[in-house]
Amino acid sequence: MSSADQIRAIRWEEGQLCLLDQRQLPQREIWLKLGDYRAVAEAIRQMVVRGAPAIGIAAAYAMALAASEVSTHADWRARLRRAAEEIKAARPTAVNLAWATDRQLALAQSASTVNQAVAAVLQAAHDLLRDDIADNQRMGRYGAELLPAEGGVLTHCNTGSLATGGYGTALGVIRAGISAGKQLHIYVDETRPWLQGARLTAWELQRDGIPFHLNADSAAAHLMQQRLVHAVIVGADRIAANGDVANKIGTYSLAVLAQYHRIPFYVAAPLSTVDFAMPDGDGIVIEERPVAEVRQCGGHAVAPEGVEVRNPAFDVTPADLITAIITERGVAYPELRAALRALAEGHMQV
Repeated sequence: MSSADQIRAIRWEEGQLCLLDQRQLPQREIWLKLGDYRAVAEAIRQMVVRGAPAIGIAAAYAMALAASEVSTHADWRARLRRAAEEIKAARPTAVNLAWATDRQLALAQSASTVNQAVAAVLQAAHDLLRDDIADNQRMGRYGAELLPAEGGVLTHCNTGSLATGGYGTALGVIRAGISAGKQLHIYVDETRPWLQGARLTAWELQRDGIPFHLNADSAAAHLMQQRLVHAVIVGADRIAANGDVANKIGTYSLAVLAQYHRIPFYVAAPLSTVDFAMPDGDGIVIEERPVAEVRQCGGHAVAPEGVEVRNPAFDVTPADLITAIITERGVAYPELRAALRALAEGHMQV
């Protein structure tokens, strides 16, 4: 592969979690070294690290830091439970955060001694990071088969190495398609208000030498109308059991546009993003972020002072607008509820 193999936003060094501060990209590449689980939770809250899989990995390491911190206390199990609640409270929408934290907590609680718990949760965090990269690469191979041999692919937000342990979900599918020899041109939504497309996806594609154009979110319909877009592929922060998908705000409108223009709309996400306890998307909590994110752009005011703002960070795309969901175990086609359950139970679909 290209330089994507070297793009990593998360690493563990000398007992600390190192995070590439994605708020500073593309102007500066600054790494933060965090040795406290509270600092990791705050980094998740403040968007130092973002993207559902990456948040899950960061949470797993936060639990490793928490386990080490509470290890000198007789009531370490209770303290670790409280730390887990603090970590899970960082952001509400992406299911990977709670999934990884709860998995780490259960692992620690099942250990016979605190030393065993500390070692087990740290190793599990390492394993999650390694497995995420491998899962993304498998997901990419499945998804690449769905992309056209040549043509335009539109994507939204950032779903690459920066949003995962490495390689990417939706962007990983694009990378795999390029590696397979497909002649693809990528259209990158800027993704207001955090501009993850403009700042992060464009940065990754430029480093990889993948041809692309950056466009305003509101240009997507025009690009489709001009027949420049032959597929849309996005990631996910939480997928309900029926296949409804919560993803970055603006995803739902893209799915509606894609259906009108008869363009396939794909979602790429690991099975850990599927919340089988959530029957449908109506129950997904949508995070509302600070009003300044909309009032400003790049730190500069763009709206009248004091204007009222709605700033939902995510929206929910109904399952009936989704052509397929690409996972590390295969591709789920409608009826998505049954297809996702089959994949989770180990029944491959392609």
